[in-house]
Amino acid sequence: MFVKKISLLLCISGLVLAGCSRDEYYERPSMDEAGSIKGATAGSPSGDGDGSGQAEGEPGKITAGEWNDLDNWSFWGRLMTTEQSDQEAGDYRKMPEYWRFYTDRRVAVEVVDQQSQPLNGVTVELLSDDEVVWKSVTDCLGRAEGWVGLYDNEAKDGVLSIALNGIKQQDAPVVSGWKETPTNNKYVFFAKAPAAVADLLFIVDATGSMSDEIAFLKADLLNIMDKVQKMETATSIRTSAIFYRDKGDEYLTRVTPFSTDFSATSRFIAEQSAAGGGDYPEAVHTALEASIQELAWSSSAQAKLAFILLDAPPHHDDKGVIESIQKTIRHYAAQGIKLIPVASSGVDKNTEFLLRFMAIATGGTYVFITNDSGIGNDHIAPSVGDYKVEILGDLMVRLITKYIG
Repeated sequence: MFVKKISLLLCISGLVLAGCSRDEYYERPSMDEAGSIKGATAGSPSGDGDGSGQAEGEPGKITAGEWNDLDNWSFWGRLMTTEQSDQEAGDYRKMPEYWRFYTDRRVAVEVVDQQSQPLNGVTVELLSDDEVVWKSVTDCLGRAEGWVGLYDNEAKDGVLSIALNGIKQQDAPVVSGWKETPTNNKYVFFAKAPAAVADLLFIVDATGSMSDEIAFLKADLLNIMDKVQKMETATSIRTSAIFYRDKGDEYLTRVTPFSTDFSATSRFIAEQSAAGGGDYPEAVHTALEASIQELAWSSSAQAKLAFILLDAPPHHDDKGVIESIQKTIRHYAAQGIKLIPVASSGVDKNTEFLLRFMAIATGGTYVFITNDSGIGNDHIAPSVGDYKVEILGDLMVRLITKYIG
């Protein structure tokens, strides 16, 4: 599984992760100036799943599929409203309550200029009675998502309006429920194009259960970054990586800062291995916290993408974990960071739906590794429609170039 750990909450980039006592979170080890764990040796194995004997992987071997719930809204609505279940997860209609993500009041926004060209980097605020209830940023397609009561299914709609870059628009938005064809709330606006910069983050679970796939994932990540840099020559690509484990392991998170030096991220990834873990859940929310607290995202970029590759859920029963995930996802959306999960072997139905909730809320998409390559343990069949089996590395390159525009 990918490694994750929980930390004391800090205020950063305007996000306040507060309101919880020290006992409600795991402590994150102190970091040195380079962003590494003090006293930790990169890649050294510990705990369950000794990673010392992991074979070198080859890029282009792992297979995967993609499913975008925002683009298949009626399908998602049927999952959320029709009795559909499996032996492990039970009724899928219980997933929103279980994870406290209520996606039944969606406000889909599209922003274009006077020539009907999509506008990237426009801040979109969804207001209820003039109070901001959700904030997002348009992507290269001019799209952004707003949500009423995403974390509170009893929240009132109020009088809804949209503000673009702080300017309130005349036309009130239409809310789309699960059983409705989504309404595209289109606005004509003027704004400068964002900087020709793209931030790419790879968050990787490095616990012992990932040892069967991590060598190949590492090889794919290195190959992906190389391909993207060669294809997107007009864009300054910054890359970063976070490897995480779980509480009680040798380390909690290992972070390398954003850099235009491809070789720096490459070396960091190459040094990592899978070990530790023990129980099934991992500290997923801590890795997400670290992606905000310990990284300096570009304030103006044409694309910000965070891929999280994992095979286990967060510690659902630990106090403060769900709240931490909610706050991080809210921050991701407000900063225009798309979260793109990559589900590996070991992911169960509960985890699948959490990953899809997080992708939906940030305007991302859901990626899942398949059994076609024969690499890793068995992968569950996702609860999606028809999809294309692709090489994982090629799929990720396709998504990166799609969102860079």
